[in-house]
Amino acid sequence: MAGDMTQLQESSGARAARPEPARHGWPGVAALTLGTFTVVTSEMLPVGLLTPMGRSLGVPEGVAGLTLTITGLVAALSAPALVPLLGRADRRTALCALVAVLVAGNLGAAWAPGFGTMVAARVLVGIGMGGVWAVAAGLAVRLVPAKSAGAATTLVFGGIGLASVLGVPAGTYLGAVAGWRAAFLAAAGLGLVVLVAAALLLPRLPAERAVPLGGVLRLTRDPRLRTGLLVAGFLVTGHFAAYTYVRPVLEDVTGVGAGAIGALLLVYGIAGVAGNFLAGAGAARSPRTTLLVIGTVLALTVAALPWLGGSPALAAVLMAAWGLGYGGVSVATQTWVLLAVPDAREAASSLFVAVFNGAIALGALAGGLVADGIGVTAVMATGAALVAGALVTTAAGRAPAPAGP
Repeated sequence: MAGDMTQLQESSGARAARPEPARHGWPGVAALTLGTFTVVTSEMLPVGLLTPMGRSLGVPEGVAGLTLTITGLVAALSAPALVPLLGRADRRTALCALVAVLVAGNLGAAWAPGFGTMVAARVLVGIGMGGVWAVAAGLAVRLVPAKSAGAATTLVFGGIGLASVLGVPAGTYLGAVAGWRAAFLAAAGLGLVVLVAAALLLPRLPAERAVPLGGVLRLTRDPRLRTGLLVAGFLVTGHFAAYTYVRPVLEDVTGVGAGAIGALLLVYGIAGVAGNFLAGAGAARSPRTTLLVIGTVLALTVAALPWLGGSPALAAVLMAAWGLGYGGVSVATQTWVLLAVPDAREAASSLFVAVFNGAIALGALAGGLVADGIGVTAVMATGAALVAGALVTTAAGRAPAPAGP
């Protein structure tokens, strides 16, 4: 995939404004990757902590799930707006400021004495997350030589994929051992590491050009981009409608405790790492085929969990299949977006961030309504139906041409 992504970046005219690669290259890319991992992990921490967090804050699980909805919604609104608002600001300075906002949000979540304070803290997390993701998306190509641009970009987006499949299990384990507040404290500490790393390892990164909000929105006229954004929306909404409530579902269906649930989520995470790299290689060759495979795996797995997950062994198999499928969603849909409009990388990425996080918010909200209104196991059917919508859109919509050899 690295070679294919390099061609995408070169076609966007991003050769200019790279600092000296020998001085700033891969350490700076590593800082960006840790940054994307940290912001997405921070966003999704409530997934594995819903039960103890809701009990401590005095709200039901469906209401506790709104902490994910709020963060995703704020990130969706802030990402496309922040790129124009940052204007000509140095991107290293902007990135550090946004990470500081994220750290403040995680500290507030760890301290929150009540649900209102938790909501305010999660708003800060959403602002920091949406901004960091949008800014970091276009920086890797400026840190390394042209021949390494694809590999660097893949690593930065790999941080997002790895957070999706590893951040929740890690937070769940820590929450079981030290309490749910400790998980947010750990996320704040990781954010401080990112802040220091970005300040030390990134060079000054002047904005390449200011993009008005109207110019960002006009990109949606391209039918290939519209299709890719719709597919991402359906997949992520369906996934989070189900995955936000995977802990109570596993508790009800499988009857296991917190430690075993952490182990099941770890199985999911390990499989997701493999899915991230498999999808990255396949998406550059054929984004449509790759996403059809991903959607089929997700729909079947999510639908089957309430029926076949009664055995811990079968639940582990299903969670592994789920991780394998969802692990490839972010890299496959991002590849589709870059192939659709390779000459507008930063603007298209901000739209992708908006759709992705809006879908997280919508999925968590839909799952909460179903969980509170019908029951937690019904969220699996809801998720599977939404993923089926992604399959139809992928098959019927207009796809971009695969990257050249």
